[in-house]
Amino acid sequence: MRNIKESSTNNENRQAIMVECPVSYALDKVGGRWKPLILWNLRNGKLRYSELRKAIPPITEKMLIQHLKQLESDELVQRIVIEVMPPHVEYQLSGSGSELIPAMAALADWGMRNAMR
Repeated sequence: MRNIKESSTNNENRQAIMVECPVSYALDKVGGRWKPLILWNLRNGKLRYSELRKAIPPITEKMLIQHLKQLESDELVQRIVIEVMPPHVEYQLSGSGSELIPAMAALADWGMRNAMR
């Protein structure tokens, strides 16, 4: 996913900042171009992979898969395999992921108020 040299000064600085600043830690987990959109689209409940893909048209398949894996690894999203024929997968927010929604809603409100300034 992230190709960061473990022994680099940049990585050491990043790790130190995340320990010292909870905002930096949170932004590392949910920041970027696609993660907020994925989380925001899951706020109302489970979605199948294809539904997420349709909800975020510009995202590539590779990026959606990569970010879903990161969000699952960070325990913000749960992947649910439905054992039917053919099997399919649904995604939903975990407890931690659900806790982010009020903060994201506040950011969305701020963005709407300030986007046209």
